Amino acid sequence: MNIYVTLAHTIKKYNEGVIPMMEFSLWKNLKKRLRNKRRPMWLLGAILFSLFAGSLALNTENILAAPNLAEHQSSIVKTLERQNGLLSVKLHQIYVCGEESKPLGRMMSKQIIELLQAHPEWKTVLDTEQSTVHFEQSIDDMSEHCKANAYMGVDKKGNLTLFDGVPKKEKVVRTFFQLDVRYMESSLPQDKLDQLAKGIRISDMDEYNSVLSTYSDFAIEQNQKVMKPAY
Repeated sequence: MNIYVTLAHTIKKYNEGVIPMMEFSLWKNLKKRLRNKRRPMWLLGAILFSLFAGSLALNTENILAAPNLAEHQSSIVKTLERQNGLLSVKLHQIYVCGEESKPLGRMMSKQIIELLQAHPEWKTVLDTEQSTVHFEQSIDDMSEHCKANAYMGVDKKGNLTLFDGVPKKEKVVRTFFQLDVRYMESSLPQDKLDQLAKGIRISDMDEYNSVLSTYSDFAIEQNQKVMKPAY
């Protein structure tokens, strides 16, 4: 294989994180191959410079990509460190389906900082006037209430919709996409259509994702892209 192709491939894999940095071994192997090919030593230096430059660029990119959340949390910590006395702490949990709020009690600033550091992914709002800290946690699951009451069905506009209770009660939790009803009627058996009209019981994330995946094939936007008008 051409040595330039080999080196380009090696550099590419290293920058992608596939090949770990082993400076001594890499130097030794490159030096040997270049000597065998009688390439000038300045080329070896240029290659290693490219590797280090790639590494530096990758590290710089990771630093620049640090989330703003970390900066916000750091600011919250500094403010908490200046607070005296007890603060009321509340946790708001946002699920894929459903929300729950619960008080965590009254805590000293040090305790709140420890809680924040243990859960850096939580969003935090500090209300110094009310002496209250609000935490917000996103959970990739359904709340217990949703697990006991959620249904997927069709609303009056033909949208696939998640309901709190059977669809006829019209307690909408969230709307996903509009369904191509005519296409569904020509593609699905009648019992499947009846089941969707009455509401499909959803008790966990597996059922949630399964129904979404099944009926996404009938999303009207997707069908408009696939189906071309006849002339």
